[in-house]
Amino acid sequence: MEKVKVAVVGTGGIAQEHIAAYLHNPRVELYAFCDVSEKNLRAAGEKYGVERLYTSEPEMLAALPELDAVSVCTWNCVHAECAITALKAGCHVLCEKPMAVNAAQAKRMAEAAGSSGRLLMIGFVRRFGNDCAVLKDFIDQGYFGDIYYAKASYLRRCGNPGGWFGDKDRSGGGPLIDLGVHIIDLVRYVMGNPKPVSVYGAAFRELGGRRNLKAGTGGYVSVGKSAEDVSDVEDMAAALIRFDNGAVLSIETSFDLHMERDKSGIELFGTKAGAKLDPELKIYTEINDYLTNVQLASPTALSFQGLFQKEIDHFISCILDGAPCRAPAEDGVALMEILDAVYRSAASGHEVVLGAEAAR
Repeated sequence: MEKVKVAVVGTGGIAQEHIAAYLHNPRVELYAFCDVSEKNLRAAGEKYGVERLYTSEPEMLAALPELDAVSVCTWNCVHAECAITALKAGCHVLCEKPMAVNAAQAKRMAEAAGSSGRLLMIGFVRRFGNDCAVLKDFIDQGYFGDIYYAKASYLRRCGNPGGWFGDKDRSGGGPLIDLGVHIIDLVRYVMGNPKPVSVYGAAFRELGGRRNLKAGTGGYVSVGKSAEDVSDVEDMAAALIRFDNGAVLSIETSFDLHMERDKSGIELFGTKAGAKLDPELKIYTEINDYLTNVQLASPTALSFQGLFQKEIDHFISCILDGAPCRAPAEDGVALMEILDAVYRSAASGHEVVLGAEAAR
């Protein structure tokens, strides 16, 4: 059986999901690790039995021309650099979300993929959830009619992980670019990826990562968290996004917010039915001229089980079988354009118009 030789660049938290999934795919050979931290690199090598270890990606790619693919699991600020370097070396790339820290970087990544003839897939892992598959099945069958409005939230009461997540130079932003990316992409994906045409956004930096709280408070901790952490990203962001099909998405996301408890989910409103996914799927419609609520008989159909495994298996299938990519680079570029626009609108206090609409 032909095996894809894969290197993982960045061996931190999210890389563990990639590594585990690669190890469970019989068509993959986990071939090399790369990390700027020699300590973390050695620890990962020992843990997973990988002997080809490098602290420089260009050095690794030069030494291992036989590499087929790379997973980029680094800080956001070097996603573009790492992905472009691997693509130019002839490797297929799976880049963790967000694609980059801005749309300009994302476009350069997409251009590099086009020039190299290699696949650049973006880690929109929510696209591979069972819940997404069920909801999209209803939508694709026309059950909801035309979806004209959606709401999405990903809110944490006390959830700034610290480490690089709170450092804008490395992360590119706070909850919008870390959490909001998931829910914005999920809504776009199930709606058929409509094109964003305008954005009005707001962002707040009022709680400062809750650095005043006593130890043990909060449940989100980066593996790199330390007493010297910087916290200069937004605490909370909200936006209205209008698409070319007339639909509007309202989003809100936070690391820190004075609220009762964390919550996340999406709501869709169509001409025939509406839905709420949080994570249970509830459908609101009319049957026989009565207002009716519908739920799945088997909630397990919505489980998140195997999320990353499905994503990695799909990446490998794209490489070996030529399967159409479900999370292509162009979708990552569109998402980065939205995030850029939210931050720009928040800074200016005005709506930002995107794409061809801006020329009118």
